[in-house]
Amino acid sequence: MADLFDSTTADTTAGPRPLADRLRPKTLAEVIGQQQVLGPDAPLGTMLSSGSLSSLIFWGPPGVGKTTIARLLADETDLHFVQISAIFTGVPDLRKVFEAAKMRRQNGKGTLLFVDEIHRFNKAQQDGFLPYMEDGTILLVGATTENPSFELNAAVLSRSQVFILTRLDVKDLELLAQRAEKELGKPLPLDGPAREALLEMADGDGRALLNLIEQISAWTTDGKLSTDDLTKRLMKRAAKYDKSGDEHYNLISALHKSVRGSDPDAALYWFARMLAGGEDPRFLARRITRMAVEDIGLADPQAQAVCLQSWETYERLGSPEGELALAQAVTYLALAPKSNATYVAYKGAVAAAKQTGSEPPPAHILNAPTTLMKEQGFGAGYNYDHDAEDGFSGQNYFPETMKRGVYYVPVDRGFERELKKRVDYFAGLRAKRSKN
Repeated sequence: MADLFDSTTADTTAGPRPLADRLRPKTLAEVIGQQQVLGPDAPLGTMLSSGSLSSLIFWGPPGVGKTTIARLLADETDLHFVQISAIFTGVPDLRKVFEAAKMRRQNGKGTLLFVDEIHRFNKAQQDGFLPYMEDGTILLVGATTENPSFELNAAVLSRSQVFILTRLDVKDLELLAQRAEKELGKPLPLDGPAREALLEMADGDGRALLNLIEQISAWTTDGKLSTDDLTKRLMKRAAKYDKSGDEHYNLISALHKSVRGSDPDAALYWFARMLAGGEDPRFLARRITRMAVEDIGLADPQAQAVCLQSWETYERLGSPEGELALAQAVTYLALAPKSNATYVAYKGAVAAAKQTGSEPPPAHILNAPTTLMKEQGFGAGYNYDHDAEDGFSGQNYFPETMKRGVYYVPVDRGFERELKKRVDYFAGLRAKRSKN
């Protein structure tokens, strides 16, 4: 059975209501935060003022107002509001929702269908929305915590606008706390530092903050509580981190780019964030080693060895001591000279290899172990480099039909300064030999 909320069947009987429900905004103007979407000149504000609301996808973390905004959009546009969750809704439930929306439309009333966790619907279920979106039976508003580019069908995305909702900042959370105090009719029994600690515990999630405030308001206290008092009574909320979702990729990207940007402090911060979120240190060891070969390369050939040694140290020590070895590798990489010259050269060589297909090596560098092969000219004219002047023959080693490629261009940093001298030296000898 679908987890379905229909605005015509909502229970209005009196009873205890959670603080988060009691403080739910009545208009879009009351929504805290998300001005990058809701402001007068922002995309959604512009759509509403022009009366041209289209299907929408709200992408953002929990507790930032996705459901609330969807419900208020229905009010603003005089649409019937229906809410379903992709977790609990099957194909038969969707058919009922669409049939009801069709009947409603025949009677002159549109439907705003809010689909929570829309990314949990499979491809066939997502395709099922398309005809009803196209003929105007429903205006779809989907909510997702995952990247829509990866989780939603291209067809659904092409018919929708994606709006990114962000974590509430400290000012937003403080405003929400003040509204809660007004609703409760009393201030929170917290001193200044404890109040700041409470806002940090919410971690940008408005719903989580209101739940914490509701707990605190039920306490019997003498005077104001300190930060120590607060943390003893409340468990710190776990940081949002999904090892297989967006946060996983966002944080490893932040770590990688901090290393590439030569910022050891930021790199260690993101490294610690991932460990605190429960990331497997072996995954981090692998990615750190990749950073060494991709972004440092031959500017510091020792960097790769440092990573492998740190990885091995972690395997021998285990957690938590082994993480320090990985942290040392992160610090070393961040401060190492950077070069992606080999990375770029490799990609260029791969592209050239695909383009030239099955071109054979030049005959003079082919071995000739048989008489037939010698008769075919294999090995003829090969110059043994050790016998050549300067130990360098300058012969061509590319396919005879292929123009000589230049892929490796070392940077003037770290050890690659020396390699650049060697590249230039051999290039000069090659030019000299070609004239002879």
